[in-house]
Amino acid sequence: MLIKNQSVWPAVKTPKEMEAALSTPYAYLVLLGGHLGQLRNLVELAERHGKHVLLHADLVDGLKNDEYAAEYLCQHVRPAGLITTRSAVIQKTKQNKLIAIQRLFLIDTGALEKSYSLMEKMKPDFIEVLPGVIPHMIREVKERTGIPVIAGGLIRTEDDVKVALEAGATAVTTSKRELWKI
Repeated sequence: MLIKNQSVWPAVKTPKEMEAALSTPYAYLVLLGGHLGQLRNLVELAERHGKHVLLHADLVDGLKNDEYAAEYLCQHVRPAGLITTRSAVIQKTKQNKLIAIQRLFLIDTGALEKSYSLMEKMKPDFIEVLPGVIPHMIREVKERTGIPVIAGGLIRTEDDVKVALEAGATAVTTSKRELWKI
């Protein structure tokens, strides 16, 4: 499932930030974790405003990040998709027919090569590359995997957004409210 026509994905951490993101024209929002007990309410709030939540599973307070947690999130919280660094969570997300986004930290060549191997097996719907301000790496990840790339982390200016998109990113995630208007 591809998210079309949305080059910026507002990323929020708190209910107050969620309220601000609900007034944007974007259909998809990224929820950067939160308290386990509040997640379903936040997803329902977004849905009432015609929005879909992509939940960062690794950042949920009160829940271990494993395949059992992913199953719980998919079945009970019911976001549009999960973002994670963990292959088992990607697999469980795909089994539940939600959008699966593999988060990839650009640390070094060895870690990157290992990630390519894992992504070939897991086949996430998207790869979020962090930091998202390295255009040649956005290009490389997209070319090597054939999977749409999202640029995240350190996206601070309109120029950062433009450069990431020109490098081949499908979209950028950002918590900078000024960039939600692009």
